[in-house]
This record gives sequence, C-alpha cells and structure tokens, in this order.
Amino acid sequence: MSTQPSHLDHVRDDVSYADILANWDAAFYAKFTGALRPSRAGARLLDIGCGVGQVVATLTREGFEAHGVDVSAPNIERTRAFTDRCLLYDGGRLPYPDNHFERVGALNVVEHVQDPEDFVREAVRVCAPGGRVVLSSPNFLRFLGWRDYHPRMRGLGNKWRNLQALLGRRRRMRETPSAVRFERMTPIIKEPFTPDDDAIVCTNALDLGFFLERNGCELLEVACTDRTVPAVVDFALNLTPLKYGLFNAWVVARKRE
Repeated sequence: MSTQPSHLDHVRDDVSYADILANWDAAFYAKFTGALRPSRAGARLLDIGCGVGQVVATLTREGFEAHGVDVSAPNIERTRAFTDRCLLYDGGRLPYPDNHFERVGALNVVEHVQDPEDFVREAVRVCAPGGRVVLSSPNFLRFLGWRDYHPRMRGLGNKWRNLQALLGRRRRMRETPSAVRFERMTPIIKEPFTPDDDAIVCTNALDLGFFLERNGCELLEVACTDRTVPAVVDFALNLTPLKYGLFNAWVVARKRE
C-alpha cells in the first residue's frame, strides 16, 4: 500500500475528530458489530479503522479477543481506557500475520484509503480460511433512493450516469477483469464539512464484492442496508439486483479454505 502523503493526514493528530466519533450513536455500529461477532467463544477479530473503539469495546466485553487499528493517534489513545489491543498504523500493511483472525471488518473506511485494491487484499490476507470479511461503505453509484448527501449521488443526471457506470463496470468485470480498478474521486474541500466530502474512492457493492472474490473469497451477503432495520423492510430492499443502486454498500464474504 502507498505511504505517500494523504488528504487524510490531518486526522492523524486531530483530537476533535476523536470527539466526533466518540459521540456517534451506538445503534450506528449494531449491524457491523453483529457481523464481526465470531461464532466461537474467545476467537480473534479485527476492526480496521476502529475509531475510538466502540465495536472493539463491545466485543471485548463479550469475551472475544477483539483487535483494532486506526491511523489516528487520538483515536487509539481513547481505546487505552479498555484495551491494549488497538494499534496505531500507517494505513498500509496490517501489522498481523497471515490467517490470524476469524473475523475482519471495515466500516466506512474503504472510501477513504489511498490504495483500495491493496486494502481489500490486506483484509483478506489476515483473515483465516473459513473466516469472514465484512466491508461496508457508502454507495456512491446509487441510482435510486433519497437523502443523497454527496454530489455524486444527487440529481437525475447523476443517477442516470451512475446506472450506466454500474452496467459498464459489470461488463468489464466479465470481459477484462484484470483491468478493473476502483474508481477514484476528488475530495470536496468546503465549509461546513458534510459526510464523506473527503471520500476519494467511489465505493459500491459491486466493486467490493468483485475484489473480495478476486482475493479468494465467496460472497455470503450483499445488501444496501448497513443498519439494523425491520426484517421485512430489509428483505424487500435487498430482494432484487436493484439493491446495487440503493443506499449503502454492505458485503460479507467467506475466505475460501
């Protein structure tokens, strides 16, 4: 992974960023926490981009060996109140051996990294065969829905272009898979800051699933819902391929034996 200067370097020592994360609603993490929860008591798991450690704290209390990494020193300092298993890292190679964790996950991280292809590869590398990898990010190629907080999602013109982009990417995945890369975006610099202005990767469920499969995983779940919602609503939203054009990008995969 690249260690070149990043547009996110300012968060590495930003105490106010840690304050923002500390005040996020616990319900925001509920589905991700459940997906990261191992099936075996005491098993190891890793939260990549763990923030101030809400997920790690919850799963540690439940008796699991929960680990986390983050690029922000103030974030990691907050985790010292309840664990010594959260590490500061440079956003590059994960500081763990191959096949080390039963569960590996990243919530709203891939859209911010310099080398998303390598990021997915690293997440799979440290996951044990038979273990699960959970990736969740915004769907910047949504062509349906509402509450479009990023310009890439907003307006009928963009939604039409997003639909065409998804169809084109699916075609390239079939015809020239070795040439497929995540689409990069230019971060938005403005005041006031709004969610994901600083995103530099056009994340979507199709791409996340593709790169997980390329790195030796089989897909278990692809959804447009990253929060816990009523079962009937979740079923309806994710029943058809239209889920690739809605809300968020939630992908769970199993690393092949």
